[in-house]
Amino acid sequence: MTSKLLDETAFAGPEHLDPVYVAGYDWKARFDPTNDLVVLREHGLDSASTVIDFGAGTGTFALAVASECKQVVAVDISPAMVERMRTKAAELGMTNVRCVQAGFLSYEHASTAADFIYTRNALHHLPDFWKALALQRMADILRPGGLLYLDDLVFAFEPREAENFISAWLDTGAQSTEDGWTREELEVHLLDEYSTFSWLLEPMIERAGFQIERVDYGESKVYAWYLCTKSPRGPAS
Repeated sequence: MTSKLLDETAFAGPEHLDPVYVAGYDWKARFDPTNDLVVLREHGLDSASTVIDFGAGTGTFALAVASECKQVVAVDISPAMVERMRTKAAELGMTNVRCVQAGFLSYEHASTAADFIYTRNALHHLPDFWKALALQRMADILRPGGLLYLDDLVFAFEPREAENFISAWLDTGAQSTEDGWTREELEVHLLDEYSTFSWLLEPMIERAGFQIERVDYGESKVYAWYLCTKSPRGPAS
């Protein structure tokens, strides 16, 4: 019932709901999922696996992993993103990709437990209270021993270090919106979205019932990716 109190669409960012923006998203993002697929293969991804991609966007990862697994459920809150995913899947003849318009909190998983959950640059759209609930819901969907691959904007520094690390990050902004995310867009992220500190996020992950197997903060300390397994013992207490 608690999760029904939040309209996740209102937190998606208006640009992600705009069909014109979505049409050019792949060029702007220029995301290559190759390395992520290598990691999942190393952790057991095969033709029998079920994968859920939360915040799937235009489906770049979902469509790439579909050829290596049994089923992919590509979940996104944006109608425009979901429509784009469906179009791409149809053009590629992918019949094992199910595109679902929903969010972390509203998605209802009706089939058997998933083997893998993948989410990239999506969880930061939720405030921390709702992040914790989203992580718990993801744990509930995974089989014991299942893998969560979480890649997002996460701040792995102390508050007193924020000015230096954030200034350096803002300086990486692209010159134009066609070439990537500009400084102005990165500033909007800081003001309107909910990236959190690693030392707040990680206890949430563990409290939901995951064991963090690997984490990489990178040199910028602004992006982090986590490999987490669902503990057979359930949530931490």
